[in-house]
Amino acid sequence: MKTRKQAILFVCLVCATTFIHQVRAQELPNPFNFPILLSGNFGELRSNHFHAGIDFKTQGAEGKPTHAVKEGYVSRISVSPGGYGNALYLDHPDGTTTVYGHLLRFTDSIAAYVKEQQYEQERFNVNLHPAADRFPVRRGEVIALSGNTGSSGGPHLHFEVRDTKSEEILDPLPYFSRQLTDKRPPRIQGVMFYPVEGEGVINDSKRKREYKQFTPRDGAQTLVGTIQAWGKIGIAVKAYDYMDNTHNVYGVKEIVLKADGDTLYRSYIDRYAFDESRYINSFIDYEEWIDRRSFYMKSFVEPGNKLRFIGSRNRGYLTIQEERTYHLEYILTDGMGNQTRLAIRVEGKEQDIPAPETTGRELFFWGSDNRFGAKGIRLTIPRGNLYDTFYFKYEAKEDSSALAPIHQLHDKPLAFHQQAQLSLRLDKDTLENKQQYGIVRIQKGRRSWVGGSYRNGWIDATIHELGNYSIDIDNQPPTITPLDPANWIRKQQFNFRLSDSLSGINSYRGEIDGQYILFEMNNRSVLTYRFDKEKLTRGAHTLTLTVKDGAGNESHYTHDFVW
Repeated sequence: MKTRKQAILFVCLVCATTFIHQVRAQELPNPFNFPILLSGNFGELRSNHFHAGIDFKTQGAEGKPTHAVKEGYVSRISVSPGGYGNALYLDHPDGTTTVYGHLLRFTDSIAAYVKEQQYEQERFNVNLHPAADRFPVRRGEVIALSGNTGSSGGPHLHFEVRDTKSEEILDPLPYFSRQLTDKRPPRIQGVMFYPVEGEGVINDSKRKREYKQFTPRDGAQTLVGTIQAWGKIGIAVKAYDYMDNTHNVYGVKEIVLKADGDTLYRSYIDRYAFDESRYINSFIDYEEWIDRRSFYMKSFVEPGNKLRFIGSRNRGYLTIQEERTYHLEYILTDGMGNQTRLAIRVEGKEQDIPAPETTGRELFFWGSDNRFGAKGIRLTIPRGNLYDTFYFKYEAKEDSSALAPIHQLHDKPLAFHQQAQLSLRLDKDTLENKQQYGIVRIQKGRRSWVGGSYRNGWIDATIHELGNYSIDIDNQPPTITPLDPANWIRKQQFNFRLSDSLSGINSYRGEIDGQYILFEMNNRSVLTYRFDKEKLTRGAHTLTLTVKDGAGNESHYTHDFVW
């Protein structure tokens, strides 16, 4: 019954996306006055999320006039040192919302409104929802200048199209496809085979195996090496797309895996909801990404993966139970219709299937709550956070000089869909200020602050993945570094760089003569206050800057100046 239901859902996905292929989206105008080139496409694989839009190149510069692509009104304005930085959200009569991110600055009227709200809230980060009649926008109207604010690696415009009611993100590429030139197909770099533990085997091994792609002189892509398999097997592909006139790499729109001519798996990413984005950690081989920064996209579907743009039969697994040649084919298509094919031969060969490794391990079920306890540790994983069932392995590395052992939670990287609760006990509890204790995650010798709250000798925290965890202390205040102070008065602005040794910057506040002033913060933790002639009078003044880190440590900087 379950298999039939999966087949019906798979057929529905194929029919729906075929229909979408046939219906061309209404074309939108270029938001810039120069030809469109993209540096990123919809659904690209990123750390813990799919890329939610397309990235327009801005000729390597900031400050390009950015035009609204439709009539509507400004429904939301966000300002942040991370994320989309300065961003505008426009609602349109057709039921869509367009998003413009990483902007340098807004138009004068919007900028004045934002500044007013920042002073009213006494904070740089704001998320504003002006009334619908406050900022009406005409199609083609300049709404901002492009920039590099927020979590941006270089000047560009991040652009999204959303369904206003559901807030689901839609692929914007069909709206601009007539304005793009692209005849380059996706390129396959490798294929990974996964014997299901206790149910499959590859070349007499229970370990996954990677095969690199090879293109001989006849141009027909193939894999290097012999593949002999038996039992239940999963397959994944590593591939990227390319476009004309750029050197960027992009995500692949559609992946189809066929076995003996029948479609086994299909993914077609054209829309998704934000709460689905973290399913990327099941869509990819998470271990490969964490250990080798390599994106392998699975063509099998774990039971906890609820992505709606995936369809499959038998969850995409290949069952090999005959000694014969199985003919597989990958068909990869980009958003412009360019296609790549790769034929794969798998030899069915009966082999002994190794039993799962269960000694010293505990079985965690994907569809239920899971709890684990040992000396000095409690772990609770709520239902809905595991993508598949697995045998959990735990080990503690004692250190008499440390506050707590290093708790090794499993022997492979594994991400939760949302979060789990971790409690670790202190072996040494000597601090008066308990806020300075925090759980840390240890990766390749580096410690990153997770934090948490103190409870009777225990630290309770929320974690998002399994790994190595312990407890550390952050009792060092943040560092406030003045930048070019000799020219502050001449340039009429104050600049500082903030840094912290472990827990990170949590908050800051600037004042002149006891009154709040607006320090802007960029993604490099640099603060800038530009003298505000409407608020700052000529004469002698005192600047104070207070900075707190994630452990509650506080630093102060005071500067007397005459303007």
